[in-house]
Amino acid sequence: MSTVQIDRLLDTVIKMGAADLHLTVGRPPTLRLHGGLKNLQTKVLDGDDMVSLMKAITPERNQQEIQEGGGTDFGFAYGTAARFRVSIFRQRGDLAIVCRQIPSKLLTFEQIGLPEMCRELIRRPRGLFLVTGPTGSGKTTSLATMIDYVNANFERHIVTMEDPIEYYHYHKKSIVNQREVGSDVSSFAEALRRVLRSDPDVILVGEMRDLETIESAIRAAETGHLVFGTLHTTGAAKTIDRIVDAFPVTQQNQIRVQLSTALISVLSQVLVGRRDQPGVVAAYEFLVVTPAIANLIRENKSFRIDSSIQTGKKFGMQLLDEHLWSLYSRGVISAEDMVDKAKNPADLVDRVHRAGRRIGRAELDESDEEKAG
Repeated sequence: MSTVQIDRLLDTVIKMGAADLHLTVGRPPTLRLHGGLKNLQTKVLDGDDMVSLMKAITPERNQQEIQEGGGTDFGFAYGTAARFRVSIFRQRGDLAIVCRQIPSKLLTFEQIGLPEMCRELIRRPRGLFLVTGPTGSGKTTSLATMIDYVNANFERHIVTMEDPIEYYHYHKKSIVNQREVGSDVSSFAEALRRVLRSDPDVILVGEMRDLETIESAIRAAETGHLVFGTLHTTGAAKTIDRIVDAFPVTQQNQIRVQLSTALISVLSQVLVGRRDQPGVVAAYEFLVVTPAIANLIRENKSFRIDSSIQTGKKFGMQLLDEHLWSLYSRGVISAEDMVDKAKNPADLVDRVHRAGRRIGRAELDESDEEKAG
């Protein structure tokens, strides 16, 4: 396969609005489209195809990495049409490639349905704002939207640390410096160690992977910076536990105290396939740290956070399952998808049954019966 073909494949990804392009031996190129997988009508790929496709898009440095470590990740701009984040790895002796499309257009709060309260919180001069959720849940997009809002509305020095850089931000009212881990700096921890000397107002830490990074992010938030970070956790309470558990037992009390003052919000999200039209919709859990919630964090009572979120509606707070239920009630998502993504699936199954409806196959049969009746 020549480079012409990788261009044709990437053109197809952009034209069809696919999220990812999967290339692996023994299967034709495959798109991830609206959550499902769709084969393209071209030849089944073999080992030689994979090598030439890899060479067509992979920088020297990353080809070296594949040789030495069996895999690599990088981002690249495909003309002005889009950016792609690429993951290449060895499997059964051959190469496999996944190209994720990163939309070049930044979205607004309204377009992605971010809670309105986020605008208020990201005006603050200091604190830790966490965006969490499983891989591919749109965390990067939510963060890019918030960074763009700050960039357009306030005079700030924004420094991001990303692996790799996905959305490009251009200077607006703010100055935006984006550091790519691997090419601009060796690690997140190293980038955070140096960032405080560069007079930042807003810091984005692409991933809080290890103890040192988590510790530095909390310290930066305490010392008067607005820090955005991401974790792969679902739900606000779990996120707090995950951070505390990363520390040795002897430090956990101190971290709870620090977290109770530094943390301003946890936005936890999942993406769900839409039922009403092609595409996906984000469901959010949103925690705003009030004095009462700060107390729960300090006193190690994170198990009570969910009920505080429930009573915190006036601050714009909501539980993930409540948001999923409202999307289902409005016919945006199916009962089956709602239950799959829920934190407490059994409760939602009960609610569906109490509403006199059924789930899955039964949902479809019921609507057929209604039509026939």
